[in-house]
Amino acid sequence: MKKKLLTLKQAKTFLSKKGLIIINRNNFFLNSEFKNFYFTVLCSFLIVLSFITLPIIIEFNENSILLSKEIKNNSKNNFEKVLEGKNLKKKSSEIDEGLDTKNLLEDVFKFDQLPSDTVRLSALTLEQLFEDTNYNLKNVRKTKLVKPISLSLLPQEMKKIESVNKRKSLFIKIILPLVIEENNIIKLDRMKLFSILNKNRNSKLEKKWLNIKFKQYGVVNKDLSTLKIRMDIVPVSLAIAQAAKETGWGTSRFAIEGNALFGQWTWSGEGIKPASADSDATHKVMKFKLLRASIRAYQRNLNTHSSYKNFRLARAEQRDNNKNLNSLVLSTHLDKYAETGKEYVTILNKIIKQNKLTDFDDAKLLPKSINLKSLI
Repeated sequence: MKKKLLTLKQAKTFLSKKGLIIINRNNFFLNSEFKNFYFTVLCSFLIVLSFITLPIIIEFNENSILLSKEIKNNSKNNFEKVLEGKNLKKKSSEIDEGLDTKNLLEDVFKFDQLPSDTVRLSALTLEQLFEDTNYNLKNVRKTKLVKPISLSLLPQEMKKIESVNKRKSLFIKIILPLVIEENNIIKLDRMKLFSILNKNRNSKLEKKWLNIKFKQYGVVNKDLSTLKIRMDIVPVSLAIAQAAKETGWGTSRFAIEGNALFGQWTWSGEGIKPASADSDATHKVMKFKLLRASIRAYQRNLNTHSSYKNFRLARAEQRDNNKNLNSLVLSTHLDKYAETGKEYVTILNKIIKQNKLTDFDDAKLLPKSINLKSLI
């Protein structure tokens, strides 16, 4: 007997009578109840996604805007043009202009906040210390390595050292590590600056660091070309020569009482009034808590004051020509440092040559930390 096959409709009717619910598979996901559920899930997903992506988009736009304002417009195009020898002279009137003095010496004044427990060592004690550590200028000239001995004060009896050569030697040995140390700080800053300029995007920390350096070097309008020219070292030989000239090789009252190595003037704040000054004179010689503070203030002075713009441009030109900084050439641009003008420059050159101070220009400070090993 031939079996009769049930139609789909008859099967549904039969199963329905047995209490089973038949759901059309094709219409399952289109059911009105599930449509509301999926709509709710989709909307929730879109809302969550918007909260996640919106801050990223905003930050990206802000970074792009800041980058174009702080880096892009002035770095790789204008910055490189400034460093080109031919364009440097043509652009000299357009760069290294303006000076914001508000925060210029803020990091220098921070030395005054250090604990005042500094001990002034005698000349005899220092000589013994240098002998014990095998620190002498003959070895420095030969090895180009300087002991990292950081002293805060000059010996009280510098003037009493009868031998001129001994006095000069002691003075150089005291000042040399301090000058190199401050130059190393500038070198590390320059390395960081170049690293920032070579990036397409910069982090918030890098932008914050740049803003600090703009203030330290008195740069207006966040001009990177100006920052690059100002953020550079002063040759060791030139710094020692000027310190020797201004202090009489460490014997002046300003050097002993106020750690003033470079005779910088001030019209506000603490200072020492020169004995030869007129009674109505308002200027004083700046005094410092530490010798290192005096050196940093001196470097900042040469690197920012309008009187030494030609000094900075000549230095940038030497950099552009891949030459070592020549203190004898650079000193010719410091005629405005003293009232004697060109005569002052002649004396500086004489001090540099007679004492062979250029031997120390390429000397390196033995590192106190791993970070400074790259400078050796």
